[in-house]
This record gives sequence, C-alpha cells and structure tokens, in this order.
Amino acid sequence: MIQQIDAVYENGLLRPSQLLRLAEHERVRITVVTGDHDDLLDDNFAVGQDFDADVSLEEVRSALSTIQGSMDAAINELRGEF
Repeated sequence: MIQQIDAVYENGLLRPSQLLRLAEHERVRITVVTGDHDDLLDDNFAVGQDFDADVSLEEVRSALSTIQGSMDAAINELRGEF
C-alpha cells in the first residue's frame, strides 16, 4: 500500500499531518521531499495533455474536496466505468 502524506519535522521526529493506516510496529519506507510543493508537476503526464496551467493548487484542492465518496469511484464514474 502506498500513502502520500505531508509531515512536519520537529525535535528530531516526523509528525504526520493525518492519521496513518498502519499496524503497530509496521515497517515503512519514507521518501523526503522538502520545499514548496506547489510547483510539483508530473512532467511525464503533462506532456501532450490539455490542461489549464493557470489553475492554482488551492482551486484544485477546493474542487477535490467536493467529491463524495472515494476518488477512484469518482474517476470511474467520469470514465463511464462502473
């Protein structure tokens, strides 16, 4: 399972910004990406895609927050897959 979360580094420990779905003592692998995350873009996906580069991260977050249920169900519905 892959979970992508934000965390804050405080007093030598990473403090997740949300609860993690992990069993006690479960081993995990952590990749640390520092800096401003607003500029992250999947360039491999973006090549040849028609998208509005002027849409802010906050606008995307606001739109995503209106999705009822799970994200995969919403995507399947948009694709006509049930």
